[in-house]
Amino acid sequence: MKNKVLKVLLSSLTIGLLLLVSACGTSEKTTSGTNEKPASGSGDNSHKKLRIVTDANYAPMESLDGDKIVGFDVDILDAVMKAAGYDYELVNIGWDPIFVEIPGKTADAAISSITINEKRIKIYDFSIPYFESINKILVPNDSPIQSGADLKGKTVAVQNGTTGQEIAEKILGKDPQHIKKFESNVLAIMELTKGGADAVVADNAVVEEYAKNNPNKNLKVITDTSFPSEFYGIMLPKGSKLKANIDNAIKKIIDDGTYTKIYKDNFGTEPNIDVLKKQF
Repeated sequence: MKNKVLKVLLSSLTIGLLLLVSACGTSEKTTSGTNEKPASGSGDNSHKKLRIVTDANYAPMESLDGDKIVGFDVDILDAVMKAAGYDYELVNIGWDPIFVEIPGKTADAAISSITINEKRIKIYDFSIPYFESINKILVPNDSPIQSGADLKGKTVAVQNGTTGQEIAEKILGKDPQHIKKFESNVLAIMELTKGGADAVVADNAVVEEYAKNNPNKNLKVITDTSFPSEFYGIMLPKGSKLKANIDNAIKKIIDDGTYTKIYKDNFGTEPNIDVLKKQF
């Protein structure tokens, strides 16, 4: 999902402005970890409450239920923090500020369906992957679209800065007449449902959940096997001393069955644990 196009590092003035904006009107979920001490080597972060940031606008991965942040990523984060022995607070700040706070070290980590890619690993550290995502196509039930190739000549709605946008641009080119970009997938899907677009390209979890929960919208999900897999990780500042403990905690919740339980509770299906372990 959110393989959102990496912003070029902002100037110090822009950073200041974004941080000022992100500090206003945020919604927080604060969760304490266990009393278990982190393993040795966790560095200066062992005894402080970690500030972890997210963009709670990507159901079912992370979204707001009133003033509470909920979703698969939230449940995974809580399990990982307990396994690592960290106290933390999860703060909803929006997408762009995440990529400012992490290198600025005003946040200790970010979890927000963040795709691990070559551009990002030059600037940020990531945990080992905790989720495999594949982009899919959301269309009306009576649509003739059956694959990515069928999107040619169509109008496609995407969330700006995502892998969905990149896929659409590879098929259609960077044509603003055929690619409509929105701040969120919710807005992209709304554009589809009101007839302003022929299709939405987004992560499988997002489009499948929407189609399932909104049968009255008469939408279906199209799988194109040529769309590549991507993996989400917890994003950290470069050189973070948290990485080793977080990696071990992810492995622990996968091995002890916690991950499978969370996945089934959220999606109703079994996760492909083997594909994740191959990335370790």
